[in-house]
Amino acid sequence: MSVIELRQVSKAFRGVSLLEEVSAEFARGQIHGITGPNGSGKSVLFRLICGFMSPDHGQVLIDPTYQKSPGGYPQHFGIIIDRPGYLAGRTGYENLQRLAEIRGDISSEQIRQAMEAVGLSPDTRQKVRRYSLGMKQKLALAQSFMEHQQVLILDEPFNALDDRSTAQVRELLLTFKAQGRTILLTSHNPEDIRRLCDSVWKIEDRQLKQGALTDLASSATSPIVEKESEV
Repeated sequence: MSVIELRQVSKAFRGVSLLEEVSAEFARGQIHGITGPNGSGKSVLFRLICGFMSPDHGQVLIDPTYQKSPGGYPQHFGIIIDRPGYLAGRTGYENLQRLAEIRGDISSEQIRQAMEAVGLSPDTRQKVRRYSLGMKQKLALAQSFMEHQQVLILDEPFNALDDRSTAQVRELLLTFKAQGRTILLTSHNPEDIRRLCDSVWKIEDRQLKQGALTDLASSATSPIVEKESEV
């Protein structure tokens, strides 16, 4: 059963057509990789799925388990699209604690466990303004799953991570898959896609085309240390 379905979705952004009559289904309990060059529409696709944008034509359908009526942000979705606006003068733990208080679904211990799962210490007094890019990325990852979100929409989740942290996050995502969670992710590194994904899709010529993992282009660019918000 698909968690997310796109039906003939078209979207132009800033006068540029990015997606034209795109149709796709993403099955529950799998990891799906989305590839394509910068500016091809990966982030726009994720914003459409999360309800942050509306398609110009077509439909984005979310399993009713997560969305009772069309439009808006689905329940139990965790996302990394743009880096969250954290409170720079607070610690990582304090930032996550404030966010967790909005729903009140998780305990302080569960916040601590989420931070430790990505290699952050919840006890450090270091303020977020002093965090490295990799630490900020880990904090965003912890936020995306700390409330046991069942669908993760992750745009470049390995951005700015070193090799050890990348391996740690890969194992974490595979654990989530084993728990039955559904993950959509983008990565500039074909090795991330090969190691993690059950299906791979490429945005090319304004279409979303499903391919084989063995067909990943060897010329894909390597992971980037920092990226601006892209379309």
